[in-house]
Amino acid sequence: MLPSTLQCSLDAAHRCNPRTPATLCPHDGAPLLVRYPSTEMSPEDVARGPATMWRYRRLLPIAPGEEPVTLGEGATPLLRAPALERELRLDVPLYIKDESQNPTASFKARGMSCAVTCAQRLGAQALVAPSAGNAGAALAAYGARANIPVTVFLPRDTPPTLIEASRTYGAQVELVDGLIDEAGRRAAAHARETGAFNVATLREPYRTEGKKTMAYELVETLGAVPAAIIYPTGGGTGLIGMWKAFDELQAAGWIGDERPRMIAVQAEGCAPLVRAFEAGADCAERWDAARTAAWGLRVPATLGERLILHALRASHGAALAVDEEAMRAGMNALRSREGIDAGEEGGATLAALQALCDRRKRFSGPVVLFNTGSALTYGTRAA
Repeated sequence: MLPSTLQCSLDAAHRCNPRTPATLCPHDGAPLLVRYPSTEMSPEDVARGPATMWRYRRLLPIAPGEEPVTLGEGATPLLRAPALERELRLDVPLYIKDESQNPTASFKARGMSCAVTCAQRLGAQALVAPSAGNAGAALAAYGARANIPVTVFLPRDTPPTLIEASRTYGAQVELVDGLIDEAGRRAAAHARETGAFNVATLREPYRTEGKKTMAYELVETLGAVPAAIIYPTGGGTGLIGMWKAFDELQAAGWIGDERPRMIAVQAEGCAPLVRAFEAGADCAERWDAARTAAWGLRVPATLGERLILHALRASHGAALAVDEEAMRAGMNALRSREGIDAGEEGGATLAALQALCDRRKRFSGPVVLFNTGSALTYGTRAA
């Protein structure tokens, strides 16, 4: 049985436009979040599940007995980083959650597995999404797995390896002049014109549900809530999902009311959330002329801004912008010091931690950095 509140919301949206249902709140256009009628999920049930994110299916939008569209996503390693602990002179454990080990080499696999599973059940005949690169490849792969046609809109200057990945997984690729928000407008128009289901970031609730499993895994592996999570934040689906997941884990009796400090990291050349956080604003204005080598962070505006800013403030967290040199240095340090296949986004989290250490910020317990994808998906880099 599907979560009742979600099904009611989607039914109401479908009545408004049965060809292409709107999956945002009809009152304020904000993203929908799934609420479950029961939060029962025992560690014993989870331990008996598969070594994928679907081990948490009791708190995922899937019916009993339904088979998910899966490529083995989730259950990624949480790796201790002793060399970096020493270099940063940390007196608490430092861990890297290595999402590069997902199918299609990024954390996007989690959200797309859940989104395509739900799209298949709801009878979607085609799927479309805008992407900065990794999300498009993931949607194409899971669409191929489900035998659902996929169209991906990508900025024209997306690294060729990412464009080719979407194409070789079978997607129809449309290149767009501009950034991901322009690709988003083109994808939305395609959905209206063709009836394809739009799985753009936060325009349907299922990708958030897949991403939230990262928090479940942290608590299951550590046996507790970490003191801080440092997360590279573009669209912010993962941060929103994890913040939601800690409430669900408390309701399920796994944890108490303790929460990690949520620390969002952006690039100096595209930092709308950092600017809004520092200004005390509830919303983030679009960042003009966004520039960064971290394609996943080149997101000038996000639909989930209010949810992200709320999570940062409620957790007594922070928002930091890092420059390109520090980001690249962080990426190289994760690779050379710890052997982790880190991309620029992962490097950004280490650069942010370095900045916090330089400011003599202290942590009360384990710190987790997220490496959200492989460096190899961006192809060859200049020295």
